[in-house]
Amino acid sequence: MQQLLQQIDAYKQEMTAYAATTAQELEDFRIKYLGTKGIVKAIMGEMKNVPAEQKKEAGLLLNEFKQFAEATFETLQQAITPATTGAAAGIDLSLPGDPVPMGGRHPITLMRNRIVSIFQRLGFAVAEGPEIEDDWHNFGALNLPAHHPARDMQDTFYIQQNPDWVLRTHTSSVQIREMEKGKLPIRMLMPGRVYRNETVSARSHCFFHQVEGLYIDENVSFADLKQTLYFFVKEMYGKDVKVRFRPSYFPFTEPSAEMDVSCFICGGEGCNICKKTGWVEILGCGMVHPNVLLNCKIDPNKYTGFAFGMGIERPAMLKYGINDIRLFSENDLRFLQQFSSAI
Repeated sequence: MQQLLQQIDAYKQEMTAYAATTAQELEDFRIKYLGTKGIVKAIMGEMKNVPAEQKKEAGLLLNEFKQFAEATFETLQQAITPATTGAAAGIDLSLPGDPVPMGGRHPITLMRNRIVSIFQRLGFAVAEGPEIEDDWHNFGALNLPAHHPARDMQDTFYIQQNPDWVLRTHTSSVQIREMEKGKLPIRMLMPGRVYRNETVSARSHCFFHQVEGLYIDENVSFADLKQTLYFFVKEMYGKDVKVRFRPSYFPFTEPSAEMDVSCFICGGEGCNICKKTGWVEILGCGMVHPNVLLNCKIDPNKYTGFAFGMGIERPAMLKYGINDIRLFSENDLRFLQQFSSAI
């Protein structure tokens, strides 16, 4: 115990005499005395050699030594800090700080939130699913069996290690996952990123974003689908927008249609976005195919439903007057800063 007291007194004298005038000297003090392999920790380890009847007294002594070392470090730190900052360093602390620019949401996020909010007013909830999907959920359950020619419409990215897995080509796979839960009725939106092996141009990209919708219940009709989409378009683009439905084909819906709106970029006169037609196709839709319902163990004789899907980039291009889809993914601040006030 006497030897421990002598060691502590010697270290206290050493610390009291320590002169630190630079940040490096202060750090050297911390490492030597307070570091994980420092003197304080080594002295605390001596407790195991103290006789049992003296441990209480030794514990108080060691705690006092530790507090002394920490207080000495703080005193040295306070002595050094003013000399390296503030007026002593030639800095006017009364000057205002550098302005930090306000960030903003990406235009794709703005459009996604806008689309979701419109359909939420009609009672649609939001569901999400994986971007790497198995063949069944991405194709098979959607009435696209192996070697079906409609698979060629998808331009799929396959996973090299396992061709049965793909980067999802649509968020319809989330519809399947929701129907498989068996909780009816279903009124859901499925937003997310999807992938197609397509040539990148002003009108298309190898990855983009979709919002798909699904409504399954008893006595759902095509008229319900049209009224739902009319409401969406009027809320999104205004009451003066022109709309048309065209018959189409999708293996997972029957009957199927595509929905066009008048082009806001050129005012209907024709441009590269509308392919000189004055119309822009914004979504595909239709009544859920009975085979899809059967694949998800839903009775098509009792339940019917409709589904629709749209890319987010194209409505965003129409909404904000953007003529090149590549701008969304190039991260050009000059482009993105235009939307900082559109939160």
